Amino acid sequence: MLFNMVKRFAIMAIAVPLAAFGARKLSEKLEARRGPSRGSRALREGADFLSGLRGQKKKRRRFAW
Repeated sequence: MLFNMVKRFAIMAIAVPLAAFGARKLSEKLEARRGPSRGSRALREGADFLSGLRGQKKKRRRFAW
């Protein structure tokens, strides 16, 4: 049971942020080379989703100023 908790913690602490970082960088490279596309947008949105899993959501303002 303790091993499963350590494994889950390692995945959430290391693998998820690393995957989000890689997807964001790949999206930037694709957009720099070929321009914006559906695939690069999907990579960026996937990276945003993964960063949201860790609780690092962007602060939303109450009023959009």
